[in-house]
Amino acid sequence: MKNLSDYISESQTMLFDQTKSFFAFGNDQLNEKIEKKVTYVRLGGGLFTPKENVKTLVDGLSVILKNGIEKDVTENGIFNIIKRELNNYECFYTGEISDCVDALAEYPISREQIFNVFRYNKL
Repeated sequence: MKNLSDYISESQTMLFDQTKSFFAFGNDQLNEKIEKKVTYVRLGGGLFTPKENVKTLVDGLSVILKNGIEKDVTENGIFNIIKRELNNYECFYTGEISDCVDALAEYPISREQIFNVFRYNKL
């Protein structure tokens, strides 16, 4: 079964290329990628983009996420997505669903739905 990153990674890469955005996790990586006379903005998680591209990048990432979630729900269904993430975050092992709830916060899925799938599969 695909996960969300399978639905969004290609589109994100294209957007990063279009907006000249990149990830850097140290000064060496940053110095390799920056262009002189360009003002960059750090968006968190090591992501940098030219100042003039911030809105395009942020808005584009939001659309990509929304579309990816829609595809995930359409192809896999809510029940299977919840079960996938419960397994991914080892909720059946730990007995705690909070990480799964956090991971699915952008999905049209409630904590109650996650708990019901957890309880159903735990039995």
